[in-house]
Amino acid sequence: MEQRERQEEVELEKSVRRLREKFYGKVSIPDAVVLMRQLCNNHDIACKRIILCKDELDDADVRETLNNDPVASRVVDKLKKEEEQKKQQAEEPSSVHDKIKEVAEKLKVLELTEKNVRMFNNAKNNRIPPRDRQFACQSCDNMWWRRVPERKQVSRCYMCRSRYDPVPYNKMWGVAEFQCTSCGHTFRGWAQMGNASPCYRCRTPVFPICIIPPQKTQGHRGRQQHSCFAEDCYNRREPHVPGTHCVHPLSRRKNRLPKVIFPSQEHDSTGSTVATCISQGSLIEDINELILEDLKEIDEEEEDGESNG
Repeated sequence: MEQRERQEEVELEKSVRRLREKFYGKVSIPDAVVLMRQLCNNHDIACKRIILCKDELDDADVRETLNNDPVASRVVDKLKKEEEQKKQQAEEPSSVHDKIKEVAEKLKVLELTEKNVRMFNNAKNNRIPPRDRQFACQSCDNMWWRRVPERKQVSRCYMCRSRYDPVPYNKMWGVAEFQCTSCGHTFRGWAQMGNASPCYRCRTPVFPICIIPPQKTQGHRGRQQHSCFAEDCYNRREPHVPGTHCVHPLSRRKNRLPKVIFPSQEHDSTGSTVATCISQGSLIEDINELILEDLKEIDEEEEDGESNG
């Protein structure tokens, strides 16, 4: 009995597939199954009925037939599931293609700048550029900069050998770059991100745009003496802000304050240090280690002798 039903099921499925293929899938799966079941898989009669009569089967009759016919019901379920899977597979590549097309359209309108050209070249060569990051060890009162790979931003304090994550961007300090929103003057000076300093031209309070790594400020000596709104600044600007501290090395030494203004968090070696979704092989890992060993660690002492820029 079971074998006979299985055979009927196979024959019915073949007939339904053939019928729906003839009419380019316009005949619904339940209608095709019931029709072929009623006509004993006779394609000629089924096609003539569809072409000449053009009448659809009554929904109630279809449901009743399927409820009372387990063979027909299983064929309907199988073909519907298969059709749904094909639909999903057809939609997924289209969705991915649309996303790629959308990104490509956005990239087309980018300005042809050196930065954008470098970005495209790095992407083309599957290269992830390194980052210049600031690190600070509170226990040793030691601050340094290190060029680290984007995927593993970790550095070791050379004094205590502890491993640290970088100082957050919004807490970095050092020689900062400013652009005055009032007069448009661009200048450099000692500051911490989030703390305003007076514009050297119009004296308007200006927040820093970024902190510049020491190697990019070497040899640069500003013509203006440092001055900020911090209460303990050695060249305080009025009106000063009570309770604030100047980050300039001269002010820190004068007030006997530690060099580290915002310490790094100790690196959790059990967690992932991967900052991107790109998989890196063991060879690139070895290269990164060699690069890290060759790079110089620059500490704040090297900047103490320089005037504010």
